[in-house]
Amino acid sequence: MNTAFGSPSATAPIKVLLADDERLVRSGFKLLLDVEDDITVVGEATNGAEAVERARATRPDVVLMDIRMPKLDGIQATTQITATRGLERVRILILTTYDTDAYVFEALQAGASGFLLKDAGPAELLHAIRVVAAGEALLAPRITRRLIGQFTARRTAAKTAEDRLAVLTEREREVLALVGRGLSNDEIGAELSLSPATARTHVSHAMAKLGARDRAQLVVIAYRTGLVSPDA
Repeated sequence: MNTAFGSPSATAPIKVLLADDERLVRSGFKLLLDVEDDITVVGEATNGAEAVERARATRPDVVLMDIRMPKLDGIQATTQITATRGLERVRILILTTYDTDAYVFEALQAGASGFLLKDAGPAELLHAIRVVAAGEALLAPRITRRLIGQFTARRTAAKTAEDRLAVLTEREREVLALVGRGLSNDEIGAELSLSPATARTHVSHAMAKLGARDRAQLVVIAYRTGLVSPDA
């Protein structure tokens, strides 16, 4: 029997909303997810507008969101969902076919918790759902640094770093840099000789001070402020 990993509670399954304009894609995801004991599909949407409506109706834990959809695209739908009162805990996992898709970075800025390529294997997809449901960031290793670094460099003035990070303690800056490099709380603790609980506390403080919705937005901030570079 499959067991929950990072689900919102010890007993309740992770509620997933599927948003993709291709029926075959949705059917494939549903078949995969329905056999998992700790995951349940609570709805499907064929476009971004439906995704927003279904999210309001079903209050899922995770939305698997395609970027390119009619009516509203995945970025616009993500923006609306994350801005809706009562849906603050909904996590958006962006699915994309393209590993150079500029819109992925914009989706992270809009409040997505991460992204995954559509050609990911079943195990990778299941892991991604469980990770973002637990409040972690999920950024596909194949493209994270190159993509975020490329579009950050293109769109951000370098001088904003000190003003943006002034609210952080030196330790919180160190932790933010390690979050930007993709380290988990356990790995951050090992790197800085802290307990995982203390590392988690520093991450939470950094999120609160910087107004970040989750770890994915901390990663974006780390790159945008130059605290982490694409070559790090």
